Amino acid sequence: MDTKPTDNEATALRPENPGGIDTAGRAGTPVQITLNAVLAALEDNEPKVLCVTRGDSPLALPYGPFDPREHRTFELGLRDWVTRQTQLSLGYVEQLYTFGDRGREGLGRSLDTPLEHLVSVGYLALAAAAAPVDDADARWRSWYRFFPWEDWRSGKPALLTDAILPALGQWVKSADGQTREQRRARVETAFGQQNLHWEEERILERFELMYEVGLVGERRASRTAIEKSAPNEDGLAARTGLPMVSDHRRILATAIARLRGKLKYRPVIFQMMGPAFTLLDLQRSVEAIVGFALHKQNFRRSVEATGLLVRTGTLSDQTGGRPAALFRVDRDALQNRADMGLVIPRLVHKPTGRRPTE
Repeated sequence: MDTKPTDNEATALRPENPGGIDTAGRAGTPVQITLNAVLAALEDNEPKVLCVTRGDSPLALPYGPFDPREHRTFELGLRDWVTRQTQLSLGYVEQLYTFGDRGREGLGRSLDTPLEHLVSVGYLALAAAAAPVDDADARWRSWYRFFPWEDWRSGKPALLTDAILPALGQWVKSADGQTREQRRARVETAFGQQNLHWEEERILERFELMYEVGLVGERRASRTAIEKSAPNEDGLAARTGLPMVSDHRRILATAIARLRGKLKYRPVIFQMMGPAFTLLDLQRSVEAIVGFALHKQNFRRSVEATGLLVRTGTLSDQTGGRPAALFRVDRDALQNRADMGLVIPRLVHKPTGRRPTE
């Protein structure tokens, strides 16, 4: 996907253009509004997001300028330019958050923009499949390439045990008194230590803490990070996921947290399923999103109790074992039960009970 502005778009983005986005602050700082899309889909039991590349810059989420001359709302603008640039038609879309912190362009290489300050409106969009993209610069990537410590489907990641938690322990021990206790509490809460459980929805909290400590690649490019001399910065930061431009990894973490939480109170998972699927397909899809294994029998009972699925009357021969029944979503029931999520019974893992300073 070529997200570089066209000549017309570049003209519209110039602050002197009265039809472009030229909002100025008190000091006369021009502001550009962009729309960022976290387009998520499932492929081969992997949660994937659409990413774009721009020369030698790190990966980015698809983004484009908001032009009020063409679009009445941000969402209409998002849908239009994503469709025009990728030939993909967006289905489910919801707004995430507005990212406009001062200095956010320091979190990785700056985006190509002639303006001083960039305000990004993030959106989460869901697709039923990782459809081919009509652009050589765009590709689907597993979101665990960006957050490898978040994938617990095969157990606790070694990266956490062997590298991240020891580095955070050093960071805790490097402080004294009340500061040390505050740091300890933050690590224990975010990473489920000291008899606390790992909470999948705290992905943004974990990423921001790791950024502060200097354990992610974007930290090295920032001049405004809190810790100027962080432990293991160079070696560990290269192992903690692919960096992204600006604060796009923060936007992605926000989207993943939103989706993980929403599974429990909205039937959004069915926006990402095909027309027919087995219960095992559905289980594997939920596991891919939340990042941990589920209790098979309890999950199936909870799904069947929703009344949202009906049997198609056919069997799947793609299971590798006995043929399994295929299901489809009851669209009428789905419309009437839009506030019904899924019970997500995880296979329980016991917390380590270790303090992050040990």
